[in-house]
Amino acid sequence: MQADVKLDTLGYFCPMPIIMTSKKIKELSMGQVLEVLSDDEGIKKDMPAWCQTTGHQMVGLEEEEQQAKRVYKAYVKKTK
Repeated sequence: MQADVKLDTLGYFCPMPIIMTSKKIKELSMGQVLEVLSDDEGIKKDMPAWCQTTGHQMVGLEEEEQQAKRVYKAYVKKTK
């Protein structure tokens, strides 16, 4: 999936990826997509919940193996 901006939260665990996402999304323009990289499995539940609460749109979630660990890529579209 294509993103306008990337945010690396690798090594951070709940709630830091969400806090960092909240700060970063404020820098984006309406309609831009933020890719959040995380190795915290909690992001699979936390990011959709945060999007529902804030009104931003979760447009995708990918999982991949990187250097023997699971990495999650959450895509969030700024909608307000």
